[in-house]
Formats: sequence, C-alpha cells, structure tokens
Amino acid sequence: MTNTPDWQETLDDLERRREHTLAMGGPDRVAKHRAKGKLDVRARIDRLLDPDTFREFGTFAGGEIAADGIVTGSGLINGSPVMVGAEDFTTLAGSIGSTGNAKRYRLAELAVRDKIPLVMLLEGAGFRPTGAHYGRTPTDLIAQAQCSGRVPTVAAVLGPSAGHGALVAPVSDFRIMSSQGAIFTAGPPVVRESTGEEITKEDLGGPSVALHSGVIHNHADTDEAVIDDIRRYLSYFPSSAWSYPEPLPFDEDAAPRPTPELLEIISRDNRRVYNMRSVLDVVFDNNDWFEVQPQFGKAIVCALAHLGGHPVAVVANQPNVLAGSIDADAADKAAHFIMVADSFHLPIVFLADNPGMLPGSRSEKTGVLRAGARMFAAQTAATTLKLHVTLRKAYGFGSMVMSLLGFDGQEATFAFPGATMGAMSAAALSRASHAESDLSALLREAELTASYRSADHLGFDELIDPRETRDQLLAALQRGLRSRQAAAEPVRRTVILP
Repeated sequence: MTNTPDWQETLDDLERRREHTLAMGGPDRVAKHRAKGKLDVRARIDRLLDPDTFREFGTFAGGEIAADGIVTGSGLINGSPVMVGAEDFTTLAGSIGSTGNAKRYRLAELAVRDKIPLVMLLEGAGFRPTGAHYGRTPTDLIAQAQCSGRVPTVAAVLGPSAGHGALVAPVSDFRIMSSQGAIFTAGPPVVRESTGEEITKEDLGGPSVALHSGVIHNHADTDEAVIDDIRRYLSYFPSSAWSYPEPLPFDEDAAPRPTPELLEIISRDNRRVYNMRSVLDVVFDNNDWFEVQPQFGKAIVCALAHLGGHPVAVVANQPNVLAGSIDADAADKAAHFIMVADSFHLPIVFLADNPGMLPGSRSEKTGVLRAGARMFAAQTAATTLKLHVTLRKAYGFGSMVMSLLGFDGQEATFAFPGATMGAMSAAALSRASHAESDLSALLREAELTASYRSADHLGFDELIDPRETRDQLLAALQRGLRSRQAAAEPVRRTVILP
C-alpha cells in the first residue's frame, strides 16, 4: 500500500531516528569494537534470538544518545519468548543514564509480568557521573531481585563490566563470561585513585579471577560461544516458576537401557578414583549434558541433563578431586545450583561417592561447616523430586548434604551393593580409636556389609546392580512426575540459609 502524502514526512522522520539508533555509537566506534573480535550489541542480540523475532522497545530513549546505551526488547529462543537487554559499549561505554536505567527496570518488570526468562548481555561502565544515581530513581536491581526464583535469569559478561551494571551478574541464576570479559566493583582507574594499586582489568576481574572466586559460573572463548551456551542453558528450563520443564520429543537415546559400562568405570576398590563425568555420559541421554561452574568447587559436578527426555539437574561427587571430599567451594556451588533447580521444578539426581566433608585446618578456615550447612539447608528445603544413588561410599555429613537422609522427601533412594556408609570410614575410625588389627578387620567387614544392613532397615529403597542404574532412575522419575497434577507455582522458601 502506498503511503498517503500527508504521512510521508512523519514516516521519513521516524525512519531517520531509527537509523540513528541502529548506528549505535557510529561507524568508527563500531568498527573499533568489531576489530577486537567482538560482536556489536545488535549482532549479539541477533545471535541470541531466533531469526527475525526481536521486537525492540525504548528505541528512541536517550535522544541523541543511541538507545541511551542499552538495547532492550523481546524475542524468541528455541521458539519461547524471552526478554533481553544488551549494553552498547560503543555508546558512552555502555554507561547507565536515567532513561537507560528505566529501560532496565522495565525489562525485569515485563519478564516477571509475562513469566518469561530475562537475559542480560553486559559490557558497560556503570552509572554515568552526570546521570541519575540511586536516590528516588527506580533501580533495575530491585526489579532484577523480584525476578529471582520466578523467572530464569542469565547474565553474560562480554567485555569490561563495572559498578552498578556489574551487580546484575551476581544476582542472576547463571553467569557466563567471554575471554574478553572482566567484572569488578570499580575499574583500574578508580582502584588506582582509591588505593594506589596498579592493575589491569584482566588481573582485576578477568576470567581467571572471576571463575576462581565463583562470581562467574562458566567461560567460553568468544561472544558467539557464550551466546550459544546461553541458548543451551535455557533449553533445560521452563519459562517461569509457574510452569514445569517440558520433555523433549521422544527419540531412541531417551529409551530405557542397561548401563554395563559402569562396571568398568567404577572400581569396587574405594581407593581407586574415576571421573564422575564418565558416569553422566552413560546414565543420561545423548551425552549432551551441560555442566554449570566446572572451574569452581571441582569436588562436586553440577550439571543439567535429560533422563528419558525429561530435563533434570545433577549433583554428583567427583572422586578424582579430593577423593570426592566436599570442600567449602563445592558446597557453596551445589547449594546455589540446588536452589535454582528447585525454583524451576527440575528434578534433582544426587550421585554420591564421597568420604565426607573435607577435614583439616585449611578447610576449616574456609568455613566448610558453614558451607556444608548451606548445602544441607538447600537440599532439605527443596520441594522438587529428589532421586539419590550411593555409588560406593557416603560418610557422615557428606551423605546428608547429598540427600541420603531418611524422611527427607526423596522420590527414590538407591545404592550399589557393597556401598559403604557410616560416621566415617573404617580406616579413619581405626586410626581415630587406635584399634588393634583384629578390631580393624571387624570394622572393615562391618563397613563392607553396611549396604545390606541399611537395606535390612530400609535405609535405601533398593540395592541395585550398577547395570540397572539408568532404568531404575528413569522408572522412579516417570513415577514421580505423575505427582504433578496441580499447576506449578513458585517455591516458598522458609529456610534462612547459613
């Protein structure tokens, strides 16, 4: 249809203003940004969303400052709606003005109202010195906090992220960083002015720092790889806490099958280590599970996976790190992961093989008991389906944090025959009590028969052949999912975490 003449001038003006915003910080700044191997802000959004689904709002916010430094809108990921905000470093270093702050608030407000995930792509300098600050300005962090436990939230750090903008990441469920990302309370110039310390942004908050501290969960080298991981992460989650995770269409890899490979992977000798990731490859569908925070708290593996096509969360001890002992970092990581999984109704599969919480003065100085209590509180408060398998051993508090505790609402508890348990291992108990050799042998024998004594008192629902592991878990999961005969609702948390 041809535009009538009286509209032409108005529509030309609209197009001119749109083109100004689409130009971001101008051709020179955009070219400089791309020369660093980064995607510009609009290319990032195009990569994140399904083709031709982005619908922007706040296009003309900021007047001559294109989009006021942050591009905001909605679109589809794998066919499901999401809200997305992306800081534009080519426009005033992605800094936050008063209108940009209102756009950020509006993003989170709409995410909760429409019950859809919120994704933030971060690369910005925080509040502008001349812009509105906290005061009575509606802050996005209030709305971001209101998203917690209601809709999945993801933050990607794709360049330097400082000040107020950087706070978006640690309040998000999942945080991921590119190799060019860095996150800090204040950047190197402010640090130099405040403390006299000379430091680069990489050494202040780059991947090696942020992954080690636990501020960032995952790392991928490029913008493209980070964004692809975000799409993959969200594929395991429902749109909100008001819905349940959706199963994948059935395929052969989701069918029941025995797991004889576990007999080769897991030695009956508790002193021999193995890689728990190999167990996940065998038990879950398609070998396509997604690990969360692999570089932090390495004594526990936290992963998203499918079992019979159903999305699940996995919390598993890692015997080849600290012999599977749970240290403070591993417990903190697992506690957060359990709360996220529970918030969005993902069933949690616990795979236990640990000698307990990590002992020693160094471990105590890191607050291992506080962290262990936090993990214990998170898993006992979880209302989602919980399934447990003790593969070889689970001692003391290390068994409780892995959901091996009677009357704790598990859907199913299994153990392999010969699995050992108790307050501590026989070897440790012998040393602690200075037991003679004959008593030590009796302790060892008691330990080896512990699984049958526990089964005799229904300490487990069933002792299973390792070759039955997948099928037993799948049958229990399918049975448990029948309990979902009422509409999903957000989890009400009543536990004060340690």
